[in-house]
Amino acid sequence: MKIDPVRRRLVASALAAPFAARLPHAFAQADRRPVVNIAVAELPPTLEPANELSNVGTRVTYSIFDTLIRRDFLGSPDGGGSALKPHLAVSWERRSPRELIVRLRRDVKFHNGDTLSADDVAFTFAEGRLWGAKPSIAEGPAYFGVLESVTALDAHTVRFVTRSADVLLEQRLSSWASWIVNKRAYESLGMDGFGQAPVGTGPFRVRRLARDQIIELEAFDEYFMGRPTARQVNFRAVPQLATRLAGLAAGEFDMITNVPPDQIAIINRVRDAEARSVVLANSHMLTYNDKGPAMADKRVRQALSMAIDRKALVDGLWLGQAVVPPSHNYPEFGDMFLQGRQLRHDPAEARRLLREAGYRGEPIVYRAAPHYYTRSLDAGQVVIEMWKAVGVNASLQVVENFTQMRAAGAQVGQWSNSTRLPDPLGALWVSWGPAGIQQRIGQWTNVEAFNAAGAALEAETDLGKRRALFASMLDIWEDECPGTILYQPLETYGVRKNIRWRPYTFFFMDLRPDNLSFA
Repeated sequence: MKIDPVRRRLVASALAAPFAARLPHAFAQADRRPVVNIAVAELPPTLEPANELSNVGTRVTYSIFDTLIRRDFLGSPDGGGSALKPHLAVSWERRSPRELIVRLRRDVKFHNGDTLSADDVAFTFAEGRLWGAKPSIAEGPAYFGVLESVTALDAHTVRFVTRSADVLLEQRLSSWASWIVNKRAYESLGMDGFGQAPVGTGPFRVRRLARDQIIELEAFDEYFMGRPTARQVNFRAVPQLATRLAGLAAGEFDMITNVPPDQIAIINRVRDAEARSVVLANSHMLTYNDKGPAMADKRVRQALSMAIDRKALVDGLWLGQAVVPPSHNYPEFGDMFLQGRQLRHDPAEARRLLREAGYRGEPIVYRAAPHYYTRSLDAGQVVIEMWKAVGVNASLQVVENFTQMRAAGAQVGQWSNSTRLPDPLGALWVSWGPAGIQQRIGQWTNVEAFNAAGAALEAETDLGKRRALFASMLDIWEDECPGTILYQPLETYGVRKNIRWRPYTFFFMDLRPDNLSFA
């Protein structure tokens, strides 16, 4: 692909001018760190880190906020390491199966100049924010409903106590919803205001947020891990893949996201760019509403799942580079992984189940958003044809967002589930338990047995008993069939060759100094 040098100069000038104009001349001359422009398919509406746990949200917030404990993703060659190491906490100690003492670093500053204290940590994990009867963060209990209390013992020490023994508390403190917020700013601004002007401790702070257009971050030079390697990072909303690809080739963008496999070779032909890929610890899903015409009978839902040829989807849409997991059950669970499970493809059984359920051709509508998930519309079109082949009167409806997808009349929708913790509690339970959205909005209602097994798993420490409880949960989930897994996608980024940066198995774009540098 030939790059137009005139266009490159014009684009570079247009991008650089607004930012240089706002800087004192001497400072602009002195700071030679680059500005990094990242084109993404969508931007989050808020940067409150626990209230925006979407793929598009965590991509941005991961470099604004820090966790007490850091998961060492790059400790594994595939970008999915699960070992833990100190971060905002210098150390932690188990006093009992229910009690954890965490000691904080003393040299950490927030973006507003405040020094990190135990009060900020206790506020972040407070009852009423992430857990309790009516938490302000709806998804908080899925991660921290295990808590009984969080107490600041002194300025640099915090005690966490869980309701029962929790083998995953350290992992929870390194994972989703656990990013530390500034107490003073949060109380002053409120949750919504804080989401537009967040204050964290991360390597970059928010400079400007223009909804659905751009999020500008600037380097926070007092960052405790060292001075950030870029002076500014701009996340730009560019919904069209072709525009993102053209911008990468022209030098307008330094990194682009959501690249499907058939475009990898095209990126690799650009002289100064390359594709970098990782299979995500995230499964693209379909959700089934268990109420309403046709969908209320679990045999219809089972038939829809059995009619899907996932290998054909992977081969046709992902050039064989996506992965079909053995149900909601992943090797990263370690000793909790259940061998011998698989997702069943059986069109003949799907037809039999439809006949048995008395299905008479009632319309079944599959709702999909065009840009949120890579290959989402393509997958929807193929699945519709697979369903028609077994006698389902199916159609595809394109919607703009998840509010529309889950609105009245919902039958089938697209979604994804991440393995937030390397354990079933961090995957199946987080997504489908009582704090998961499908139960919260009432699209999965026959949940008593599943919830009982999950609650028991939360409090169990014996490995054998934990495995048995997980197997029971998975059996119930597969039988009730409130949804089904399609595949784990390959996430591909287009990146300038001079940028040293590695992707993780989550959508987190880690721009800390140890994962972002320039040749």
